Amino acid sequence: MYKILHKQNVAPQVDAVIVDAPYIATNAQAGNFVVLRLHDRGERIPLTIADSDRQKGTITLLFQKIGKTTEEMGRLKAGDTIKDVAGPLGHPTPMKRYGHCVLVGGGIGSATLFPILKGLKEKRNKVTVILGARTEELLVWKDRFKEYANDLVLTTDDGSAGRKGLVTEALKDLIESSNLKIALAVGPIRMMQAVSEVTKPYGLKTLVSLNPVMVEGTGMCGACRVNIAGKTKFACIEGPEFDAHEVDFQELANRLGFYRDEEEQAMKKYKKRCNGRCKK
Repeated sequence: MYKILHKQNVAPQVDAVIVDAPYIATNAQAGNFVVLRLHDRGERIPLTIADSDRQKGTITLLFQKIGKTTEEMGRLKAGDTIKDVAGPLGHPTPMKRYGHCVLVGGGIGSATLFPILKGLKEKRNKVTVILGARTEELLVWKDRFKEYANDLVLTTDDGSAGRKGLVTEALKDLIESSNLKIALAVGPIRMMQAVSEVTKPYGLKTLVSLNPVMVEGTGMCGACRVNIAGKTKFACIEGPEFDAHEVDFQELANRLGFYRDEEEQAMKKYKKRCNGRCKK
């Protein structure tokens, strides 16, 4: 059992939990994730380790309440427990002194970039962070990013914070005015694809963190397969980060839609079973 020590709502439908997990916290590196199961009958879902504290033995997980399991997790509070948390999983983000790096985040995916930002700064890199969302209230952890980043650029679709427009517009301006060495992007599939299309003509090395369907997290089930440069890779053991210019984003989008009907049915059954108490 893994005890939730603290829970906080950080954006509409987005919560953060600090979990007591000493072994995972001791071994976690930027880019790692966990696979958790809330109870004996629960499904397994992957969540990125958004932060960790080795001294306190804790990890921080962010999740968006969009499915049955995340809705159920959203009802937990400090003092409650999670049945299983397996990790750290996946390859860590390669850390070295690159020079000027840019991190591009969209929505809740931005949280994935936070440990990467801290790791890059420890290697004495200059890091510009570009965060985007539909509106200001959906920008996740912008204050925490501001604390570590050399420069923080905010973009919103409605212009409620930062510059109005897309992260790709801010990224292109930065590429043309700076000597960037590497870009890392995390967020919705179409956003990462758009970032890849912006950086490719400039020959800028770009990594993206992929989020295909995962089940057990060790490469045995094959559910998380992705097409990278025409070859099948398993995101749980060979990722989650891959060269953006080699990713088949359309296949990834198609695979993520395979179980949409089943996900909707599971949500309906869950809400019916709890007789409306799932709504806050």
